[in-house]
Amino acid sequence: MFPFDAFENERRFRAAMDAVEIARPVHYSLFTFGNSDLPYFLVLSGLGEDTTVSITKGEVKITRPMIITPDNAQPEFQNFFEDDDDYGLAQFILSRTASFSNLKLQNQSGPKKIVSDSVEEVVAKLNRQLDDEEEEHIAILTAPAPLAGFAILRYASERIMRSAPDNIQELRERGFLP
Repeated sequence: MFPFDAFENERRFRAAMDAVEIARPVHYSLFTFGNSDLPYFLVLSGLGEDTTVSITKGEVKITRPMIITPDNAQPEFQNFFEDDDDYGLAQFILSRTASFSNLKLQNQSGPKKIVSDSVEEVVAKLNRQLDDEEEEHIAILTAPAPLAGFAILRYASERIMRSAPDNIQELRERGFLP
């Protein structure tokens, strides 16, 4: 008998990931060895009649283990989700992807700042601020408030997947892979 829960879990995960947006992506590879930091601004919108918009500045720290053991074979996500079901869903889906094996991802976010602007206005202001500062390493993410963890996870996962080819090439150059 085939577990239909897997289809439902994948559908829920895909819907959550599609509902969030990376409004300002960054374009650099993560470190092959050691830790990488992914700073971001998260712009959250309210639901229904609540039009409140909030901004949070945060950072995802990605740690790659130096020695791979059975204890660190699955990805670990810290401070991404308030709901255990969302955490379990993300871990289940991403543990099936080689790019995430053995990674520890820790989210650290600052306090929320409530603003009266729309999401589009906030994103435009942040883009101008980052352009003025010539900052190319900070992303801007947007999401409905209940999907905040998925927005941060999508950002981190896209950075990890885009970095995988460069990381594999570096491993080859260092003689770790044929």
